[in-house]
Amino acid sequence: MSNKPTFNHCAFPILLLAPQLLITFIFFIWPAAQAVWQSTLLEDPFGLSTEFVGGENFTELLGDASYYRSFLTTLLFSFSVAGIALLSALVLAVMADRVIKGAAGYKTLLVWPYAVAPAVAGVLWLFMFNPTVGVLAHALKAMGLDWNPFIHSGDAMTMVIIAATWKQISYNFLFFLAGLQSIPRSLVEAAAIDGAGPVKRFFTIIFPLLSPTSFFLLVVNLVYAFFETFGVIHAMTQGGPGQSTTTLVYKVYADGFVGLNMGSSAAQSVVLMILVGALTVIQFKYVEKKVAY
Repeated sequence: MSNKPTFNHCAFPILLLAPQLLITFIFFIWPAAQAVWQSTLLEDPFGLSTEFVGGENFTELLGDASYYRSFLTTLLFSFSVAGIALLSALVLAVMADRVIKGAAGYKTLLVWPYAVAPAVAGVLWLFMFNPTVGVLAHALKAMGLDWNPFIHSGDAMTMVIIAATWKQISYNFLFFLAGLQSIPRSLVEAAAIDGAGPVKRFFTIIFPLLSPTSFFLLVVNLVYAFFETFGVIHAMTQGGPGQSTTTLVYKVYADGFVGLNMGSSAAQSVVLMILVGALTVIQFKYVEKKVAY
């Protein structure tokens, strides 16, 4: 007997899908189509005139050295945030999974940062890393470090990576903890009886069983670092000093809303959309092969 659901009228499944399709069209397909169309236009900043220029905006991007710098900055920032956030969350989830006494309070404290808005998280870390009044800045100076994210590009990049990572750790922690708690204890206990130590049990049993969760979080974290860290960067450095923290998504804002170059901004958003789509396809094609469902 087939378990495939059947409907007497084809209109009923369409009706069930309609709300999701409508939301997808309004908030994704329509804005994406608008961005593609605007990327072929040269628009007056005040909307007084519009000229169709075809692929001229994309051609200018290929010859823009600052765009290539933003691309490299985005790669450094995104892979640093995704890597550190995944590793930190996994370590915390393993520790939380072993906590018995006071586990609820420990887990709640770890989840709280997820409720903080990106801009608020940026202001919080900017205050702590402020070279004049910041607690962490004073601690770094006491260690002999010449810390000043307003002047040094490396300090600024480190600061935004820490803030963006801190914001994402809670999300990763929830999924890793749920994955750890779904692993049958009998497998781990059988390995322990066979003489496998904690490290060997983790890498031979626990981590392979967490591979679907890890793969999902890798995709989500890279998308987060590419698109959802605008608030953190805007609140902390506004792309500076010297555009050292200007990622691709922040350059879209800077060129479009500050520089009033709408055509270039739209072209950059189209390129960014293609990059993230290609990166996701590559992950599913190559990284997913190492995932055991």
